[in-house]
Amino acid sequence: MLLLIGAFTIGLILSLLAFGVFISFRIFAFPDITADGSITLGGAVAGVLLVAHVNPALATAAAFGAGAVAGTTTGVLHTRFKINGLLSGILVMTALYSVNLHIMGKSNLPLLSERTFASMADAAAERWLGAASVQVIGWEVSSHDAGVLAFSLLASITVGTVLYLFFRTNLGTAMQAAGDNPQMIRALGVNVDTMIVLGLALSNGLIAMSGGLLVQYQGFADVQMGIGMVVWGLASIIIGEALVGVRDLGFVIIGAAMGSVLFRLIVALALRGGLDPNDLKLVTAVFVFVALVLPSLVRRFKRRPAVIVAGE
Repeated sequence: MLLLIGAFTIGLILSLLAFGVFISFRIFAFPDITADGSITLGGAVAGVLLVAHVNPALATAAAFGAGAVAGTTTGVLHTRFKINGLLSGILVMTALYSVNLHIMGKSNLPLLSERTFASMADAAAERWLGAASVQVIGWEVSSHDAGVLAFSLLASITVGTVLYLFFRTNLGTAMQAAGDNPQMIRALGVNVDTMIVLGLALSNGLIAMSGGLLVQYQGFADVQMGIGMVVWGLASIIIGEALVGVRDLGFVIIGAAMGSVLFRLIVALALRGGLDPNDLKLVTAVFVFVALVLPSLVRRFKRRPAVIVAGE
């Protein structure tokens, strides 16, 4: 039960990462590698502020703002200086490694004794439940685990709903149109470059917010915590699209959250089954590769003409 609750909690927290990757990769088809640096940036900013006894809500909001600045920088490099999108993300991601070290002052920043959303959720759950633990389907679950899971679920639902409503506004619709058909939206007087910059700012803001919540849950911020997070986000989106399809924006957002949780559960089960942690990133990359290639192979196989047997 602890494995299941932990997988659900981390999966829900990283669903914000999936939302951000969805914006850059699916809406704008922009290969934004900044995510690997911005999730660490969000964790570093939130961690430093929490150590300074700043309210966890303000620390998380500051993480979002820092990520938005990183995304804006990538967008400006691409749109104003005409640098390739992939290279723009790599440049910002590389620079963020040093920036994150300067923010934290060291490679690892512990938060175990600080007031975080996890400690607040624990206290609220214990007050509401009236006990230090609760029985769930015959399993004893601590109020801490139950409270953090409930908070993570609430955060994922809230951000997902706000994101869905945002893409129903004029600005959100313009962003989607800029990603789908930039020539048409440009003819209507919309600045496509501005839409890209705003989209990347929103994308990396959500990713950094995910990092800010993640460090509060795990109790520390680490300068290398962002390695491979772009692949994680892509895996979540691919799983989500396989579960709910891509016909409606609301289902895609729900699918991204479901994919994040399911992917984390798969990872947890693999580690529990004996997978070497050193091979985790390799297995994740192979999984995403197969998921990306398999649909095209299936379509190609279906298009192959049937072989006519002689004599029939």
